[in-house]
Amino acid sequence: MGAVSIEQPSLGAPQGAPVPVVLASGVKARKAYRHEDILKMANTTSAKKATRKIEARTAKNTARRSRVRTYLRKVEEAIASGDQAAAAAALRAAEPELQRAAGKGVFHKNMANRKVSRLAKRVKALGA
Repeated sequence: MGAVSIEQPSLGAPQGAPVPVVLASGVKARKAYRHEDILKMANTTSAKKATRKIEARTAKNTARRSRVRTYLRKVEEAIASGDQAAAAAALRAAEPELQRAAGKGVFHKNMANRKVSRLAKRVKALGA
């Protein structure tokens, strides 16, 4: 796991308010409490390990979700430009990424299949 940096709370923040946490991946966790506070709340070693695993999994899933959204945006932009060859190439690159994320549980499999199907239909319509 990497380093976790904690931002300082603003002066007007109430005591015990959630403080944004920047995870090792550089992603700022929303509505997260300070890592040290979570570890203080955990009473057992297994609970402390679980919080570490959850934090690592959250960082990975956030990165996966962001990567998939980037691929989908590239397909949308190619469709908007009207270039069928570029749109088809972008869709071929996006589909495995989307299915991989669905396999890891970041997205539901039906949602991934639905998105691929609808994008393929739009790409096909460009050639007509």
